[in-house]
Amino acid sequence: MARRRQLEPPSPEALKELEEGFARESRSGLRMPIADVVGEAAAMSQPLPAEARAEQARDKADAARLRAAEQDGRLVRMIPVTEVHVTGVSRDRIEVAQDELMELAASISESGLRLPIEVYQNDEGYALISGFRRLEAFRHLAASVGGHAEIPAFVRAPETVAEVYVAMIEENEIRVGLSQYERGRAAAMAVSDGVFTTLDEAVNALFRAASKAKRSKIRSFAMIHDELADMLAHATAMNERQCLRLATALRAGLGPEIREALEQAKPQSAEEEWQVMLGFVERAEQAERAPGRGGRPKAKRAVTRQRRELPNGIAIEKEEGAKGFAIRLHGPVSADMVDDCLIEIERILGGAQ
Repeated sequence: MARRRQLEPPSPEALKELEEGFARESRSGLRMPIADVVGEAAAMSQPLPAEARAEQARDKADAARLRAAEQDGRLVRMIPVTEVHVTGVSRDRIEVAQDELMELAASISESGLRLPIEVYQNDEGYALISGFRRLEAFRHLAASVGGHAEIPAFVRAPETVAEVYVAMIEENEIRVGLSQYERGRAAAMAVSDGVFTTLDEAVNALFRAASKAKRSKIRSFAMIHDELADMLAHATAMNERQCLRLATALRAGLGPEIREALEQAKPQSAEEEWQVMLGFVERAEQAERAPGRGGRPKAKRAVTRQRRELPNGIAIEKEEGAKGFAIRLHGPVSADMVDDCLIEIERILGGAQ
């Protein structure tokens, strides 16, 4: 059996010779690759100071929060005023008082906009959800004093047009209340635009926070818009009691007579307009109070509507109810176009047998 050779540690002279050999190879460019790998690993293994690691963690958290805020529509963005349009949704507010608009513009000019508007993106740029008065004030400032080319905005991502209507109503109800007529008009227009199928559905969705009694009143206000919208020049000036009294006259079937009276009188003020309708309102109220009447008027026949959208942005709406048929035109319609339509209708009806 072979004897094992006993290993002995190198002598100090041998170790010195080895070190000198390694040094010569390093100086001559023959550094071993493993040396580079070991050096890099050593450098990477050095931990960052605690303060630097904490700063790095905060940066990552801030980036995550920023991405989440942008995704949820909570990040304010500067949007060109010219890219924000209000034609995508029938606005609930009919008119903005000029003095209020000037006050708002002056406040924005002095202190800036405290509350961004709300928009959503579509093929035409950005459609307004809420902030109509603020947008108008910015446009006024841009035209009168310059600047204000961009407006702070939250860019939302609503899943349905119904959500847009609800947000618009809630904003105006909370901040600057709508008139009684505008509440009914908003619900009626939401049905007309096809956002909701029935008036009840529209009222319950748009005014969900309102009491049952208030929602019932809003349905009455919507009736006024459906029957008299094109005849009333001062509808927003009517208070709640006047609206409810007028709705009573309409339920009594006096709508055609009221329309004719308004057409003939052509009232120039809110007071004159109300006086024209007051006689019909009082007649309906007297009939409702008459003894032996036998209860409330019978329910009206339901009104059905069909709407067709044309490629040029004009919508044709057909309405059928107890009083017959009606055709309404929505969108960029001129008086000449309406006259041409009437001529064509006369031609068709005149030739009917």
